[in-house]
Amino acid sequence: MKNKIWLVTIFATAALAAGCNKDQTTEQQLNKVQADAQQTAEDMKDYTFAEKADFVTAMQAQLTKMDSDLDALSAKIASSSDAVQAEAKPKLQALRDQSAQLKQQLADAQNATESTWDSVKTGTKKAYASMAQGFTNARQWVSDKIAP
Repeated sequence: MKNKIWLVTIFATAALAAGCNKDQTTEQQLNKVQADAQQTAEDMKDYTFAEKADFVTAMQAQLTKMDSDLDALSAKIASSSDAVQAEAKPKLQALRDQSAQLKQQLADAQNATESTWDSVKTGTKKAYASMAQGFTNARQWVSDKIAP
């Protein structure tokens, strides 16, 4: 189980590195982040109820990483024009709402019973996938609107 946590950590680090690699095009960076997010989502399906604590820990690490990336994205937008900031405001709020939803799903996962585990885990995976896709879309939007 510790291997899964390390695997998730490696994917999160790879996603961050992809976001920081100036030699890659934005499209290549986004493709890498999407592939990492998909792999993380696939890894999540293997957790059993007995591994609930590991699942929650791994997902909280992913959420922390995404929240950090959201802060960096927000800072980049804050240094742009007023028009871009105004257009970005609802997009950033949507990502914050998705983050809050994922936090709630993680709280539900911590409190899940053996009989509710599969449905809670599925809900958490959906919330994660939604946030990952929203973040990918926001990154693409920022790269289109703000020159590097």
